[in-house]
Amino acid sequence: MILTTEQARFLEQTHSAAMIVVPPSGVAKAARVGIAMVDGRLWSSGTQGRARTGWLRRDPRCTLFVFEAGYSYLSVETSVTILDGPDAPELNARLFREMQGRPAGPLMWGGRELEEAAFLEAMRAEERLVYEFEIRRVSGLIAD
Repeated sequence: MILTTEQARFLEQTHSAAMIVVPPSGVAKAARVGIAMVDGRLWSSGTQGRARTGWLRRDPRCTLFVFEAGYSYLSVETSVTILDGPDAPELNARLFREMQGRPAGPLMWGGRELEEAAFLEAMRAEERLVYEFEIRRVSGLIAD
């Protein structure tokens, strides 16, 4: 799906979202997540052991409720691809650099700054992966 200029700008500038998935029970589950646009693709981070990772492996449909402190929001219907290959730690570094606005240098993790090598090791130890969202439909309100 092609985003409008306004929608793309909102997703590039807004990093807070609720990730909503539907597990086998049929009752929607929501979790607050950080998101960022990385090379034109919408990403978030997760781990191998998270329940939502397992649910997304069974059913890749997901809705993101992307919000800011004001009244602007977007509801983004997506299909998720889980990026969990050997490059997942480096993909997480790219994602967190975008979210933190730090193109170089240490990254914040666990309440402290980590040099990149330590950050990558933390990503490996936590078995972190990246959720890549293929946008299917967008609705919402972007207030001026």
